[in-house]
Amino acid sequence: MQDLKHLIRTIPDYPKKGILFRDVTTLFGNAAGFKAAVVQMAAPYADAGVEAVAGIEARGFILGGAIADRLGCGFVPLRKKGKLPWKTIGQEYTLEYGVDIIEMHEDAVRTGERVLIVDDLIATGGSAEAAVKLVRRSGGEVVGATFIIDLPELGGRKKLSGLGVVSQVLMAFEGH
Repeated sequence: MQDLKHLIRTIPDYPKKGILFRDVTTLFGNAAGFKAAVVQMAAPYADAGVEAVAGIEARGFILGGAIADRLGCGFVPLRKKGKLPWKTIGQEYTLEYGVDIIEMHEDAVRTGERVLIVDDLIATGGSAEAAVKLVRRSGGEVVGATFIIDLPELGGRKKLSGLGVVSQVLMAFEGH
């Protein structure tokens, strides 16, 4: 397994003072690093019967599409409110700096379909929790969640665990 942490750029005071933003675009731009991240994120689910990957906008789309291809399944985009063209269901969640809503097409996940949730980073877990609730409301079964980065002191993985969802991460960064 390739150590990928050195490919993550840290940007201080973005999007607001006191935040250390973990920028995965530098990892995405490195072909070997990007491939290694996708392989490592997909590996725990290779034999889990995943039928769809649900990627959280926007970096979860990049990772989710590649992981879905690797697992041989479909991809479900979880988008910000008002961005999908068909009938949707939505779930509100809180951010460190406000409230938002993610949506998916109401017919994107079939009853009983086994779904893996994907994003680049888990912090407070608000968007991941909303993703779990959306998939479950549509009748899907969440088989897990996978992220490149965990910010452990913000408690997002604990929030998912409280929902009965096991999550995998490639690395953790202290500080946020």
